[in-house]
Amino acid sequence: MRNNRRRMTGEVTKAKAMKTVTVRVDRSYRHRLYGKVVHTSKQYLVHDELGCHPGDQVVIVESRPVSKRKRWVVEQVLRKATEEQVEASAAVQVDMPALEAQA
Repeated sequence: MRNNRRRMTGEVTKAKAMKTVTVRVDRSYRHRLYGKVVHTSKQYLVHDELGCHPGDQVVIVESRPVSKRKRWVVEQVLRKATEEQVEASAAVQVDMPALEAQA
């Protein structure tokens, strides 16, 4: 039986903390007055027991508060990130301290 909790689909952007990932949920809608398609995104801190990596496509479900800012849990992984995406995100994370030291 399926419960009536809210569910959203998004992409994992960060997975640095233990059992916590940041998920970006994209949303597009048509502006009421001008009719232009508006794209927005929001990031959520999500509890992760499945071991997600940046680039994974996941379904998150609303839950009880796990911590101060975590109110969502990863329900399932829809699509795993490719090896190239994982390596690229790891390379960017490694290069960031070097760039901050130069500034």
